[in-house]
Amino acid sequence: MADKKVIAVVGATGAQGGGLARAILNDAGGAFAVRALTRNVASDKARELAAQGAEVVEADIRDETRLTEAFDGAYGAFLMTNTWDHMSPEQEKQDAATMARAAKNAGLRHVIWSTLDDTREYIPLDDERMPTLMDRYKVPHFDAKAEADQFFIDAGVPTTFLRTTFYWEGLLGPMAPRRGEDGRLVLALPMADSKLAGIAVDDIGKTAYGIFKQGGELAGQTVSIAGEHLTGTEMAAHLSKALGEEVGYVPVPFDAIRAQPWPGAADLGNMFQFYAEVPQFAAARDLDVVRGLNPELQSFEQWLAAHKPALAGI
Repeated sequence: MADKKVIAVVGATGAQGGGLARAILNDAGGAFAVRALTRNVASDKARELAAQGAEVVEADIRDETRLTEAFDGAYGAFLMTNTWDHMSPEQEKQDAATMARAAKNAGLRHVIWSTLDDTREYIPLDDERMPTLMDRYKVPHFDAKAEADQFFIDAGVPTTFLRTTFYWEGLLGPMAPRRGEDGRLVLALPMADSKLAGIAVDDIGKTAYGIFKQGGELAGQTVSIAGEHLTGTEMAAHLSKALGEEVGYVPVPFDAIRAQPWPGAADLGNMFQFYAEVPQFAAARDLDVVRGLNPELQSFEQWLAAHKPALAGI
């Protein structure tokens, strides 16, 4: 590891960070090494990363001193926040600010900040198409990340802003196709007839790795990513082929999502409405550009084939 550039990975035991950690570890002859940052070095996932060759370091993104120490000697870092841990846009921005200061303190040469689009650039707060939440957001977990971009700019940290999108892995959980009373499988998505920009979570990590391999060339730039743009009907057709039985598509009203009793329902309802009604979101995600950074970029069909065992349990 001494002769390699160390990438400190926040969220290395999670989805996005885990994808990057695996991409680096799988490239044994590459120029980079993984320093996995986690709050629990004794967790199964942390132990697994260590067994695969990662340096595992205990750190909390809210502890600036410890985080700076964890970044010390690293070439770069992959930084992210998880809204669903706390459901607070203000906490999310505080966490991003702490990471930006720590990155500056440690003198990191290249940071990737996992961020999202500011929905208010397309649907202003006074636009009544969707409700304004918490007095200042349309989609809080998007808008807070977008606001946090400025912390990295102000700190003077060489940063690539990686704008992500919907994970197809969501279709293995709460958004999986369900059987109706007639026994038929149905994919219910609040996307109307619009295309959803989706991606395999592993491809977020692989694309981030591609950005690091470009060196500082992409510092200061925004890279918006997706794996494929598909309507609900098109996704249902691919699911039908993968599962060997017909899957129908039912467009769910945005208000029906916002009305659900679980935390974050209004945020997610607004998110899907943004996806569906703002075509610039998908248009900004040029698949050829993404494929240039990640030649292994999966299509939805390829992702489904790779997840057949999980899909078989639907």
